[in-house]
Amino acid sequence: MHKRKIITLVFLLVFVGLLIDLLAPIKHDFKQFDPVRVGTSEAAMWRSYYERKPLQLFFQLSTLMRTQFGAPFARSFIIAYHAARAAFIFKDGLAKKDYEKALPPLILYFEKLNHLAKDTFDVHKIARQELQWWIIRRDVLSYTAEDWKIILAMTFETMYHIPANRFGTFADQRVRAMLYRDSKGNAILEEDWVEIEKRCIGAWTSCQQILRSSLRQG
Repeated sequence: MHKRKIITLVFLLVFVGLLIDLLAPIKHDFKQFDPVRVGTSEAAMWRSYYERKPLQLFFQLSTLMRTQFGAPFARSFIIAYHAARAAFIFKDGLAKKDYEKALPPLILYFEKLNHLAKDTFDVHKIARQELQWWIIRRDVLSYTAEDWKIILAMTFETMYHIPANRFGTFADQRVRAMLYRDSKGNAILEEDWVEIEKRCIGAWTSCQQILRSSLRQG
């Protein structure tokens, strides 16, 4: 009987902990992040996406949610699931009607993320912008790298409530990292991923400088 009480107590504690993890009103300042960790994570996630490793991408995303977005443990996996699902629905798409299927999980991803944000944002607007960013990245015949930069800056304006033109340098650096990856195609080497990681870190360092500047001005 004593052993049964201990087991019951353990399960009760786990259940309460899970409820707190999922429901506690935690708020995090998304302007505060480590650009090196974010840049390194982004490069690693790009690699998982292009090498078609959804489970690896899922765990990378959940780690990023915990370390840089302040997500509690269990909640980080829920958020990561929606993001990874959206990414691979889109990856397998062949036309716009297929790409649109990625929108519902994208909305859920940003909705869960928004619940953690100290400064909230328009969930549906940013989900639409993110999907549009993915679409124009793939449609190289209709859009240029300059179009990539514009939609990327607009997405960050929605997230951070800072004018899009302030993100020009960041958008340029991040797009250059993507162009470098695209230029390597299927012949990409390990040293190319190292270079991509450096470029991603540089882009996110630039983003952090923009955010810190806005805080000083505000």
